[in-house]
Amino acid sequence: MRLSVFTVFLLVACDTPSPPFRGVPVQRITVDQSTFDVRVLDRRAEAIRLNGEWAPRLAAVEPRARIAIETVSGCKVRRLRGDQAMMIADLKCSNEPVPLPPPAVIFCDIQPEPNIFVASSLLKARCE
Repeated sequence: MRLSVFTVFLLVACDTPSPPFRGVPVQRITVDQSTFDVRVLDRRAEAIRLNGEWAPRLAAVEPRARIAIETVSGCKVRRLRGDQAMMIADLKCSNEPVPLPPPAVIFCDIQPEPNIFVASSLLKARCE
């Protein structure tokens, strides 16, 4: 019995927002293989990764989380912190963040785009 109660609490906590974001409307977005619930409050956003995937550290999912937050908020991510499951972003907006549309799921594909000035590649997303 104790094990089942503990399991229920773990499952309930998987997509629970942090206290400042409780009650904020959520937008679900899938970027490649990662699915996030994104909440935007003023000039901050919270992204919670919902799917199970191998991601031992933030650097593994940070590019997809950044695309998810920028797509939902309409703002650029100035700073992103957290871990591979939950991230908080400080937003840089030219004006107020875009209000969330009615709940729907957004799907994005990432296309790497070579950058001739830097040895790495830039990420470009196409969202539906």
